[in-house]
Amino acid sequence: MLKVKIQKLLSDANIPLRMTEHAAGYDLTACLNHDILIKSGEVALVRTGIAVSLPVGFEAQIRPRSGLAIKHQIGVLNSPGTIDADYRGEIKVILFNFGKNDFVVRSHSRIAQMVITQHETIDFIVTEQLDSTERGSGGFGHTNQ
Repeated sequence: MLKVKIQKLLSDANIPLRMTEHAAGYDLTACLNHDILIKSGEVALVRTGIAVSLPVGFEAQIRPRSGLAIKHQIGVLNSPGTIDADYRGEIKVILFNFGKNDFVVRSHSRIAQMVITQHETIDFIVTEQLDSTERGSGGFGHTNQ
């Protein structure tokens, strides 16, 4: 089990929780002094009141919650947002309202999920030509499906 240090920057901040035994994501909750109204088509930066210290070689990805997306049309604007191993500031979530109705974020509301993943350090090698594949340079819609 990976050990990750977490700091509560605000006394009433919640520690991220998995809602089921095998969930990959840990729910993040808002930590607010007052409700935040996100009007249709608008964006809000929402505090969580926590900071983490990730091991080198790991990142935390901040992703939308499917329930908020389907029920209220609320998403995470820069999804997935990345928390790097050397960042020690508060985790904040950029929520956007892509629905027709205004949405209110209340303190302790589950607003996003955090997935911690391992990543590689890359040594890019400049080359004149790449190996060929059947797909080649076919991009978006290359299969016509």
